Amino acid sequence: MATPDEPGRTAADLGIPDGFLWGASTSAYQVEGAANEDGRRPGVWDTFCRMKDRIDRGDTGDVACDHYHRYAGDVALMKGLGFGAYRFSIAWPRVLPNGRGAVNEAGLDFYDRLIDRLLEAGIEPWACLFHWDFPQALHDLGGWSRRDSAGWFADYAALCARRYGDRVKRWATMNEFSVFTLFGYCWGWGAPGISDPAHHLRVIHHVNLAHGAGVDALRALVPGASIGAIHSVQPLRPESERPEDVEATALFDEFWNGCFPESQLRAHYPPRLAALIEPYVEAGDMVRIARPLDWFGLNHYAPMYGKADPAEPRGFTFGSPPDGMARTDIGWPVDPGAFRDTLLHLTRRYRLPVYVTENGFGTKEAETPDAEGRVHDPRRVAYFRACVAAMGEALRAGADVRGYFAWSLLDNFEWGGGYGTRFGIVHVDYATQERRPKDSARWFAALMAGEAVG
Repeated sequence: MATPDEPGRTAADLGIPDGFLWGASTSAYQVEGAANEDGRRPGVWDTFCRMKDRIDRGDTGDVACDHYHRYAGDVALMKGLGFGAYRFSIAWPRVLPNGRGAVNEAGLDFYDRLIDRLLEAGIEPWACLFHWDFPQALHDLGGWSRRDSAGWFADYAALCARRYGDRVKRWATMNEFSVFTLFGYCWGWGAPGISDPAHHLRVIHHVNLAHGAGVDALRALVPGASIGAIHSVQPLRPESERPEDVEATALFDEFWNGCFPESQLRAHYPPRLAALIEPYVEAGDMVRIARPLDWFGLNHYAPMYGKADPAEPRGFTFGSPPDGMARTDIGWPVDPGAFRDTLLHLTRRYRLPVYVTENGFGTKEAETPDAEGRVHDPRRVAYFRACVAAMGEALRAGADVRGYFAWSLLDNFEWGGGYGTRFGIVHVDYATQERRPKDSARWFAALMAGEAVG
């Protein structure tokens, strides 16, 4: 895979140790489809997708990549490429259609089939309990704004632990706490589309309580469980040195990078948020939240820039990267050094092994197959090359990084971007559901096989 003008390097050359875990990630709503099959009922994203002008082109996750029916082929793809692990999420509305109460055996059976197929292929299953698809029936009862939601989540976690814990030992409670709470309950950009600062604060605390309760359920019911939580951690930099931008960005940073890892791993809320959330905190809550974890899940893409905006509920919003900084099609800066620094920061602050559970490159181009059926994505390959090299630098500097999962295995439903944004290392033709590994997938295959890659 090396180019003539760029000598290839193996994973060992890049500082990646033997035994390092390579995997690929997806999430239920983004890939499964079968939204109305086998007893599944709506989640908040099903409802949100049907609201006017919420999703590009009015796309929905109704069919997505049809992973529900095509999972066996997708597992075979991963095996062929050489991945050692698959991080997927369980759809709460599929296994508990009302969010609580009666279970849906057909939904539970699907994950039995998926897990068994992964194990047969020699791929370790990594299960995430919640990747944003909250049951609509529970939302209609008040959802995360109710303190009861922690118990709902604990019961759901216990169901999954009892069903799959004999085969699945790697568990994450939730994915990107800060993103789904900020976008869904403060800004209204994601499901369920609420813009209410007080509601947002309640949700933050109750989601934290649910995480802690979920950890306890998994720990009690899965012998040998290795449990973590997955956080979106991106360095936040002020757009300018104006005092108002600096202060707004500091608050933004606490909402994005601080309020969940700090509470879950250090039993406190960051200083700017503590007084805001204090009215919702009861005696003993921080102990309930800060349950012992085995690893830190990092989703990282790019540094973010903040600025003051008095029109926004919290007085901050996204700013712009500096002029001349490389960006992806979707406007995200390309800065592998920020990835390296984040890995070092997390190791030093939280003293847990880090698994990179998402890292990837989004495009708006179609990336259509050429005449030979190959799909070329050179910018994604360059991004992965730079990020893996940066991870190697972090490892050599002392970061405790144990594994890396590419986002995403498949082109899929990318939330507000619908199907117009592609992150996959495997191309999906949505009309035919045909899969084709892109050059980026072949790059990973070569890297994992110990070959020198450009």
